[in-house]
Amino acid sequence: MGRHSLPDDLAPPSTGSPRPRVRRRTLALATTAVVAAAAGSVVAVSNGLLPFGTSCGGDAVHLAVIASPDIAPALEAVADQARKDAVRTDGKCLDVKINAQPSSEVADSLAQRPAKAEFQVWVPDSDLWVDRVTDERGSALTSVGTLASTPLALGTIRSAAKTLGWPGKTYSWTTLTRTATSGGDLRLGVADPARSATGLLALARINAANRKEADSADDAATRTAAAAKVLYERVADGDDQVLATLPRNDSGAELGNPRRNQAVLLSEQAAYAHNTRADGGPPLDLFYPTDGTARLTYPYTLVDEDALTADQSRAANRFMTLLDDTPGQRTLHDHGFRPDNGTADPKLTGTAGGRAPQPYSAAPADLPTAKDLQALLGMWTITVQSARITTVVDASPSMAEAVPGQGGRSRMDLAKSSLLQALSTFTPEDEIGLWKFATHLDGDRDYVELSPTDRLGDRGANGGTHRDELAAAFSSLAPVPRSATGLYDTTLAAYQRASATYTSGKFNTLVLVTDGANDDIGSIGLDSLVADLKRLADPKRPVPLVAVAIGPQADLAALNRIVAPTGGSAHQVDDPSQIHEVILKAIMAAGSHGPR
Repeated sequence: MGRHSLPDDLAPPSTGSPRPRVRRRTLALATTAVVAAAAGSVVAVSNGLLPFGTSCGGDAVHLAVIASPDIAPALEAVADQARKDAVRTDGKCLDVKINAQPSSEVADSLAQRPAKAEFQVWVPDSDLWVDRVTDERGSALTSVGTLASTPLALGTIRSAAKTLGWPGKTYSWTTLTRTATSGGDLRLGVADPARSATGLLALARINAANRKEADSADDAATRTAAAAKVLYERVADGDDQVLATLPRNDSGAELGNPRRNQAVLLSEQAAYAHNTRADGGPPLDLFYPTDGTARLTYPYTLVDEDALTADQSRAANRFMTLLDDTPGQRTLHDHGFRPDNGTADPKLTGTAGGRAPQPYSAAPADLPTAKDLQALLGMWTITVQSARITTVVDASPSMAEAVPGQGGRSRMDLAKSSLLQALSTFTPEDEIGLWKFATHLDGDRDYVELSPTDRLGDRGANGGTHRDELAAAFSSLAPVPRSATGLYDTTLAAYQRASATYTSGKFNTLVLVTDGANDDIGSIGLDSLVADLKRLADPKRPVPLVAVAIGPQADLAALNRIVAPTGGSAHQVDDPSQIHEVILKAIMAAGSHGPR
């Protein structure tokens, strides 16, 4: 396990090859997958629902740890043994209490709670959650090392495995998912990528395989979107929930029950836990993709290193050494985990359901980039629900200003290019439209609809698709001389239209792009606009407003007030070429709260 410079490092000298320090990656994931549950975990600790033991009387150091539910039992076993052995840190007994909580929920809570957390260590199932919190809150979460790892695989009940040719027949990610989802003979479940690292990393591997095999980027995106739609048909909220979709026994009724899945995407450790439970149901066999799998890693993470007391810092380090030494690693192995370097144990893998010639010992594939993961989550949101998005773009004179370092290209030039890039990520089922605004563009109106919000795949009046016509409309955008920024009147009119044309079953949103503050003297005031938006916003027909503020002249404070009643978000960018990334990020965040 990687090391971090904490005091009281009592770890024994390492043997064998050194374990690598945890790699830190910047991950721009803005999913707001689940909101309230992790906040409850913080409250649970502060309200004493996780009482500390008294094995050393009053002479103990208490350490609160929140861990991913799959690894929590192993950590609890090590903590229990430490209490029994009266393990000490700096002369005081070590008392560690473990609380199990899904990583997505904890990430959401930490990202939204600037106040000091009531736990000192967090062990999620993947670094992507740590990076997400760091990106959203700017907090100094510190990943000290990796405790364990486990690869992802396709687990199937025995009858389905036999049909697929296990163990002799092997598959790539694309052939595996295509075989498992074609014809309707095999029911495949997956955890929601917005809530599960397993689901997200599996989707990333499917996408990587499509990129390698497809003739073009568009073809790859289409294949991934198609796979996502199929997976969404039997998606579960989280890892525990997807396991609960498997048959409970070997009876014909259960195996044939259309509500039960015959296969699930899961980790090797999850399959191990399933197969070793007395009440786990029929055992699973595992298929390991031939083109490289992803792995869950379990970063030992200090939640707020600077706020730790000396005792807490030493206790955190002492517990980490217990997990890293031979008995601790044996405990993790006994719970189905591989070491942090991913070395396979045939006996463990066999219990989990893997067997040669399945490539269970192959090295993992390269990690997806932060940009890839962000785009995938945006694609997941808009693909599984389909989207209805009206884009409203500022055409005031300030949009003609050149952006430094961009070869003389204006804000409008870069905004158009970025919006066209965003357009390429949507499917033919998505409905996209375009307005522009300044002042007095249509009589007294500050706005003009350039393209209606229609299905991209529909045929337009000129024989092409709506996507073609919309791309032409984006390309035609140009600043309007001698005008001003009619922001407030336009926002109200566009939101009224979006609310009135709400389409059930789709992700409905309004995207507003502006580089200035409202300077239309005769317009509605900000207070009145916010009051009207509060009146129009309907939780049963949500239309979150996403505002993108370009440059320092944009009134971000006003935009934050405007988006708040709608459940949307405001984002400031210095470079308009970032607009498409921000839009996908915001859509993914808002879409995770939308109707399912």
